[in-house]
Amino acid sequence: MNLRRDVFQAIADPTRRAILLLVASQSMTAGAIASNFDTARPTVSKHLQILTECELLEQTQTGREIHYHINAKKMKEVADFIEPFRQMWDDRFNKLESIMKKYKPKK
Repeated sequence: MNLRRDVFQAIADPTRRAILLLVASQSMTAGAIASNFDTARPTVSKHLQILTECELLEQTQTGREIHYHINAKKMKEVADFIEPFRQMWDDRFNKLESIMKKYKPKK
């Protein structure tokens, strides 16, 4: 697996995570994406550039318009990397839940 540090820096930003959620179901132009945020369009364009450089987003040009869409392969790499950690925390919370069900506070 070849994950670069920038992928995790990219998804650490809440605006970039919101962009990923927006384009998860459909490809969108930069303008359409920017219309969902209260920031300047150049700021959104910078976020799109970072996500594209990290290969989390891909671009498709149709005439003059550039559409952004999720790179499913890269997202799967990230998900596969994170999965063992998610499983570890699920196990820990399940153990804690089991302990808490057995716990009876002293009155």
